[in-house]
Amino acid sequence: MPAKKKTSKPAKKGIKYQDKSPGQPELVPIFNSLKKLMKPYKKGSIKERGGTGGQYGLVSEMEIEIKGKKKPEVYFAGLLVQKGYVGFYFMPVYAKPEMKRIFQPELLKCLKGKSCFYIKKKDPIIFSQIKDALKLGYEEFKKKGWAK
Repeated sequence: MPAKKKTSKPAKKGIKYQDKSPGQPELVPIFNSLKKLMKPYKKGSIKERGGTGGQYGLVSEMEIEIKGKKKPEVYFAGLLVQKGYVGFYFMPVYAKPEMKRIFQPELLKCLKGKSCFYIKKKDPIIFSQIKDALKLGYEEFKKKGWAK
């Protein structure tokens, strides 16, 4: 009798979190609430990018110069549904690190790296602080001439 061919079961193809649309179901309300906070800044030179699939961003479509290099646009803020959190990417704090000093402790606890905040729950205190940060960041972009 011929030997049985040993066959391994095909690996289960799990859906990666970024393949889901818009991502982890429990994170959708967080994503939608943050997106709603960002929408008022879609004006003038600041345009939307994405909006589906767990991604949303605001970009100032103005040619600017940073440290002698010309850039066709500058990123303002964005959202990305990750595996266990919604990433809130806030470039004004990257462009002006001293902005961190005005953030409240609750929001600072969410900061990972230079400009990414991990938002894991729908917390009205953190959302209020993000709303304030967006306002200040937009004002800073206008001062620098990065937004009209």
